[in-house]
Amino acid sequence: MKIPNADRDWHPISRRLWDSLKSSGQVDFYQNSDWAFAYSLCEDLSYYKKAGKRSGQMLQTIYSAFERLLIAEGDRRRVRIELHEPEPEEQSAAVLAIADYKKDLGLAE
Repeated sequence: MKIPNADRDWHPISRRLWDSLKSSGQVDFYQNSDWAFAYSLCEDLSYYKKAGKRSGQMLQTIYSAFERLLIAEGDRRRVRIELHEPEPEEQSAAVLAIADYKKDLGLAE
């Protein structure tokens, strides 16, 4: 699925949240339905943020829905998911594969 861009008419906070989602670690596991749900929630959050009169219950409902997408670290900890930065590779897989081929061919030093 091609992940859509944030709606230009969204409140800046909704756009920032959507854009940050696209580069967050947990999204490696998102399915098309998760992206559709997140898009809908950002639309709802934008509507809420732009509203003149805001309902605390509406905000709580929106935040509760975001919890289901495991957006915040506390939500991930609650379900025992911990994200880590990838370990830097000392040598790329391509370099290692070439070295293995050379060894198999008897060309290794």
